[in-house]
Amino acid sequence: MNRPQQDQQKLQLADWIDAHFDEQVALLQQVLRVPTDTPPGNNAPHADTVAELVKQYGWHAEKHAVPETTVRDYGMESITNLVVRRPYGAGGPTVALNAHGDVVPPGDNWTYPPYGGVIEDGYLYGRAAAVSKSDFATYIFATRALEALGVPLRGGIELHFTYDEEFGGLLGPGWLLEQKVTKPDLVIAAGFSYQIVTAHNACLQLEITVHGKSGHGAMPETGVDALQAATKILNAIYGQLPELKKIKSNVAGIDSPTMLVGRIDGGTNTNVVPGKVVMKMDRRMIPEEDPVAVEAQVRAMIEEAVRDVPGIRLEIRRLLLSHALRPLPGSEALVGALQHNAEAVLGEAIPAVGTPLYADARLYGEHGIPAVLYGAGPRTVPESNAKKADERLLLEDLRRATKVVAFTLADLLA
Repeated sequence: MNRPQQDQQKLQLADWIDAHFDEQVALLQQVLRVPTDTPPGNNAPHADTVAELVKQYGWHAEKHAVPETTVRDYGMESITNLVVRRPYGAGGPTVALNAHGDVVPPGDNWTYPPYGGVIEDGYLYGRAAAVSKSDFATYIFATRALEALGVPLRGGIELHFTYDEEFGGLLGPGWLLEQKVTKPDLVIAAGFSYQIVTAHNACLQLEITVHGKSGHGAMPETGVDALQAATKILNAIYGQLPELKKIKSNVAGIDSPTMLVGRIDGGTNTNVVPGKVVMKMDRRMIPEEDPVAVEAQVRAMIEEAVRDVPGIRLEIRRLLLSHALRPLPGSEALVGALQHNAEAVLGEAIPAVGTPLYADARLYGEHGIPAVLYGAGPRTVPESNAKKADERLLLEDLRRATKVVAFTLADLLA
């Protein structure tokens, strides 16, 4: 196809998206209004809603329910992942578009109802307005725009709507890939409009249980203080931070490893020697680090901190070990198309960078499938209030991202 024909097609795509934008926003509001707080993680009802919504376009959403016992053992209530297959002609790649519907609970201090889908001053407010229910709408309408062109297409598109990103993705994209439900050639996963993420950190999360012995507060010598021992572990963890700061990544957008304890539970009452303390810690790893080696180091550090404390017993349980996302051969064409089209739509060059966050897109990479993150949103996570009160999306960013994705799909498949 020559350049003038390509340009004409993209004008038609842009016109279609503009003409259907109110419909797209209405769909996003419907997607937002079904709660998917994780925990508790009862997400199957949302998948049922989305499956019904795409029926109006003549699409069939395959429902891939994870067995209830597996989900419960994992710490959630229900997961039904969706796959919508749109096969076209032979000779082209299958491009998967992946967004996750599970979200962290809204928390407090909202000005707008977190599941209201309220629009004010050009912004749509609600939990997951930016991360990542917005990209349910981005990817659905980019695909619809491409199909509305009416031109011969090759390859295919798969929409993957999954429900386990907040817990790590093993029962979301991980489940679909392990069960061999899908193996696309390329993946675009939920992201923001002003950058393409090609790499992200790995993440280790551990639950550390310190067992001591309860005792009366008036006679503390009758107990073994688990909190005192836990303090030694805390000091060891936070004492490592200056050393971690010295480790630097070569990936643009990623700095140094981090480590923190995000939750502590323990004790029985004010006047009782705490006999048990449970801590949950998070260690982010830059792409250059080996997750297996890091886990071994962290476990050894924790054990060493209380090795000589009499009467203390430790349990260390891995909650998550996610690997880093790294660029794979074949991703260059995808990144190049996204950058070219984003510059055309946004009027500025957008970078391809790494991020210190982690996402379930890494699971595609672990199966050898090139994956990048791109979708609707601002330049930075803080601007969107993602995972905080009053999460929001500038609706013009939704429009722009949809055009960029549609143009990119046209480059790959038309």
